[in-house]
Amino acid sequence: MTVDNKTDKAAGRVLLPSYVQPQSYDLNVKPDLKAYTFDGIVSIEMTTAEDFSEDESKKITLHSKELMYRTAEFQTSDGKVVKADEIRTNTKDTTVTFMFGESIPKSSTITLKIDFVGSLNNQMAGFYRSHYKDTNGNDKIVASTQFEALDARRAFPCVDEPAAKATFLLTLIVPAELECFSNMPESKRKTLDDSMVEVSFLETPKMSTYLLAYCIGEFDYVQALTKYGVLVKVYAPRGRGASCQYALECGVKALDCFNDFFKINYPLPKLDMVAIPEFAMGAMENWGLVTYRDADLLIDPETASDSQKQRVCTVVCHELAHQWFGNLVTMAWWDDLWLNEGFASWAENYAADAIYPEYQMWDQFASGALQTALRLDSLLSSHPIQVPIAHAEEVEQVFDGISYCKGGSVVRMIKAVIGMAHFQKGLENYMKKYAYGNTETIDLWKAWEEVSGMPIPEMMASWTEQMGFPLVKVIGEDWQDDKVVLTLEQSWFLSDGSEPPEDGKDKLWTIPIISCTNSGAQQDMILMREKTATVTIPLKSKTDFVKLNAGQEVPMRVHYSEEMLTRLSKAVESKELSSPSDRVGLVTDAYALVKANKILSPESLIKLMVAYKDEDDCVVWQGLSGAIGGLNSVLSADEKIHLNYTNFAKMLVLPLYEKIGWEANPDDGHLTSILRGLMVGLLCEFCSDDEDVMKQAKTKCEAFFEDPTNSKILPGDIKGPVFKIYLKNGGKNEYETVKAYYYKAKDSAEKKTVLGSLGSISDEGLKLETLNWTTSGEVKLQDFFYAIGSVSGSGKQGREIAWTYFQANHERLQAMIANASPSLMDAVIMFSAGRFATLEKAEEITNFFKEHPYPKNERKIAQLIESMNAAGKMLVILQESELSKPQFWDTYL
Repeated sequence: MTVDNKTDKAAGRVLLPSYVQPQSYDLNVKPDLKAYTFDGIVSIEMTTAEDFSEDESKKITLHSKELMYRTAEFQTSDGKVVKADEIRTNTKDTTVTFMFGESIPKSSTITLKIDFVGSLNNQMAGFYRSHYKDTNGNDKIVASTQFEALDARRAFPCVDEPAAKATFLLTLIVPAELECFSNMPESKRKTLDDSMVEVSFLETPKMSTYLLAYCIGEFDYVQALTKYGVLVKVYAPRGRGASCQYALECGVKALDCFNDFFKINYPLPKLDMVAIPEFAMGAMENWGLVTYRDADLLIDPETASDSQKQRVCTVVCHELAHQWFGNLVTMAWWDDLWLNEGFASWAENYAADAIYPEYQMWDQFASGALQTALRLDSLLSSHPIQVPIAHAEEVEQVFDGISYCKGGSVVRMIKAVIGMAHFQKGLENYMKKYAYGNTETIDLWKAWEEVSGMPIPEMMASWTEQMGFPLVKVIGEDWQDDKVVLTLEQSWFLSDGSEPPEDGKDKLWTIPIISCTNSGAQQDMILMREKTATVTIPLKSKTDFVKLNAGQEVPMRVHYSEEMLTRLSKAVESKELSSPSDRVGLVTDAYALVKANKILSPESLIKLMVAYKDEDDCVVWQGLSGAIGGLNSVLSADEKIHLNYTNFAKMLVLPLYEKIGWEANPDDGHLTSILRGLMVGLLCEFCSDDEDVMKQAKTKCEAFFEDPTNSKILPGDIKGPVFKIYLKNGGKNEYETVKAYYYKAKDSAEKKTVLGSLGSISDEGLKLETLNWTTSGEVKLQDFFYAIGSVSGSGKQGREIAWTYFQANHERLQAMIANASPSLMDAVIMFSAGRFATLEKAEEITNFFKEHPYPKNERKIAQLIESMNAAGKMLVILQESELSKPQFWDTYL
């Protein structure tokens, strides 16, 4: 059911009192980059309500965290000044209350002026500091902001809620030798007596507090104008300006692309994109000043891989989509976070596909974001896209694959249902109607309903207001000469095949049924609203195949009959099933159905996988490798089956190896380079003991470490897996050689490659050394979990070492992360505990987290344990199947 009443939706939310509403902030900030503090003065113009109680009239409460106060006063419209008698901070509620001896006037405008002090922390939240070494090895610092979701209150007292939009004037007082910038261009600059400058910026449009941003440091930049006249700059630490060029190209093209798409001009006079040395997330869409983790913005023109370039392109496109969807029009409250992130996740693919069609972004969506969404949303520990949020702090656990990937998937589904013309027109109307305001999900549904004439609110409520997604099963089929009549049944799909809880057994979705055959995509689409439905699909021949969910446009799984699956297997082998998205969907669905407690037999999955033995499409291999790797992870717990399975996996991988080889060719396309990296990763997993593979990796690594400046020796797309093969077959000397490169590498992407490889060393002591080193403070807080992942991802031994280490050191790890983004601890927990596949281990990890609760990471832990239980049940299924018999594999080996 869709709730249309905003008051009902708001029930239970913990909000600040609304009798004072900020209209504008005038903020003055002076950081001390040596003492790691900052002084601030903020004047907030506020309107007061017509009526409020006597008690309320003598106090004003704002959000505040880790700030200290000197003075506060308000001034009335007629010039009267009333000073605060008392200032009370509440650390639990992260608020500050200013108590006055006189009443605030009603139905009026007042200016609240506050003098305060804050800490320039090292937690990558609020107004914080980053450290790095410049190109000459000197220690440098950058001061920058990260306010989403709830950390503007760490930088200045404010109403830190997305609906409390206001304008912002900012003045920074900084050392004269440093650059500084904010959301808007500079308006004036004044030199002070003490080698400081006072820099003021133009007033921002009306926006939410979490979008304010400012940055101070030493930078180089490149710049260009869009065709609409917007000046775009990309900033990097001095000496790294050449690394900005690719992001600039993406940014200019993406801004123009969205300008044309929304038919609303980008609202600000400039756009800056800045690489921050330490950054918890990938990037942040601050209006006019987008901040990035440096590996997600800067591309070394000599060493960058094609996968790095694609990552930078999609991150830039994602953040620039937010300049309209999220910044210009903002969700009213955090329960509609998906409105921001789900749409931007769709839009990053739309713009990247427009800029670089050769990336095949929509096919990659089917093998990437869609699969992430389905994996997470098949768990009982999932949540609806629209998740109720009472306390704002709860939103930290909703910045996940459901909001981003499932959100993007349902947006993609709507586009498929109503068509691009209606989709685009609805968005244009929505943007124009709600510009500079706040909305709820229903507002977007209505915009699409009005232009398409389709029941969008009714259809979409089933996808956003309830968690999970459907399994569509073919329960009847009547094949005729010119058509087939299929009877379909829908049910709630759970990853372990368990029965849904009582309150979910009757759950239904409004499902677009889209199909294709040998003749191509079907023109007619039906909406399946009931438990069962009948669909008639025209055929050219009685031997045609039928593929449901053509193009993987709908976030669902499909269960075919053996007859239909056999036809589809032949179509995969012959490439008659021509769409990479469809070939991906077939194998990823089959793998998920085996995992879901024998919905599909393991034998049928292996038979289907054989049909892919001559597959050479990168996108299909992205999905296929997920199934191959998933089975490998589960079967590694059973040595007997695992040996046969490893030989089977080699049989699938080696033909690909023979086709594309180790060496890059001048005519390789973008996806061929990415496929080569994926292929070498599979060689690492299944063939690292092969003499030729060992020799190739050793030769390439030795030549590379002799001359790391020659990128042709070891291209970026294969560097990580080649390092891993080299380490797997090496000892102390090889380990020290790779580790030493961490200190020589000139950019974060290269350092990340080292961190992601070191754990592959076979020696247990060196695996442990990797964990000790990465948590010693030598590695940046934003990156240290990559090395934990390399240990746990290195096999059975590595999983145990990483988990044992976490248990022994979890308090120290918590102290390291302290008040930084909970996403960092999510990653640490996932990499330390999330790679087991037995029921016994799931129970052990459950008990540990019962004894040692992590309140901010509860959802991630629940998802991890549920996934592990599903994998444990799958192991039992595989052990009871024909796969446990050596003769079963004789057919394929």
